[in-house]
Amino acid sequence: MRKKLYILYLTLFSTFSYSQQDSQYTQYMYNTININPAYAGSRDILSAFLLHRNQWVGLDGAPVTNNFSINIPLGISNFGLGLSFINDKIGPTVENSISADISYFVPISENFKLSLGIKGTANLFNLDVNKLNIYNQNDPKFQNINTEFSPNMGAGLYLFSDKTYFGLSIPNIFETSNYDDNLVAITKQKMHYYFIAGHVFDFSESLKFKPALLTKIVEGAPLQADITANFLINDKLTLGAAYRWSAAISGLIGFQISRSWFIGYGYDAETTRLSNYNSGSHELFLRYEINTRNRITSPRFF
Repeated sequence: MRKKLYILYLTLFSTFSYSQQDSQYTQYMYNTININPAYAGSRDILSAFLLHRNQWVGLDGAPVTNNFSINIPLGISNFGLGLSFINDKIGPTVENSISADISYFVPISENFKLSLGIKGTANLFNLDVNKLNIYNQNDPKFQNINTEFSPNMGAGLYLFSDKTYFGLSIPNIFETSNYDDNLVAITKQKMHYYFIAGHVFDFSESLKFKPALLTKIVEGAPLQADITANFLINDKLTLGAAYRWSAAISGLIGFQISRSWFIGYGYDAETTRLSNYNSGSHELFLRYEINTRNRITSPRFF
């Protein structure tokens, strides 16, 4: 069993090393700013978001992600601002990213606005060689490895109303490599292309339904598509399910504790052979919001 897990871990780490993926979220509809800078300020209120994701529980070296973000409309202007921090741990690697977002909103009809956003990111990547079993201890590739810094930038478009949204984005435009000696790069950040969409259907005063979609395209990996169905009951309780194409099925629950506080939980069950080596993935988030403009805003389900 140990041998199987070790081989599996090497396979996973190798995939990560040469085709690194952005952080993965099941409840992406509440965490949009991390993949699309044009989302910043779109809720028209100050919105702070905290998330913890523990992926593939029981598998040694599996991804663990912590994320904090805050975004706000800028006064009475058409600008929005956002700031986010992501901490990713995968095996012997740790990556910390700090991003700043700015967006600009253009009304294009009575109900819809188009937002254009730009993201600037600072990445700090660290490999703990003490957690590796190095065959050749004198291998120069693993000598004098320090934390590496790399800047990046992204862009996005976000078309939305109170009930509908569409988004296109590239969070990281530059493809960067870590510990690259021109022969071998321990990690390589590829460009990710995202498309998101969602709509809110009012079934009754007490029941709303929101289907949502996220697709991600990245070189060296299959197309990822997340299809989600959420129900909002009495503007308090959210229940839903999701399917990640050829990867996982998920259950989601959320509760509006008060006007400002919303808490949510998601569980992923793998549909691949990885299910033999882990007990699923857990995702917990907390959102805090406050109306800084002192005016009534329409309720938003995304």
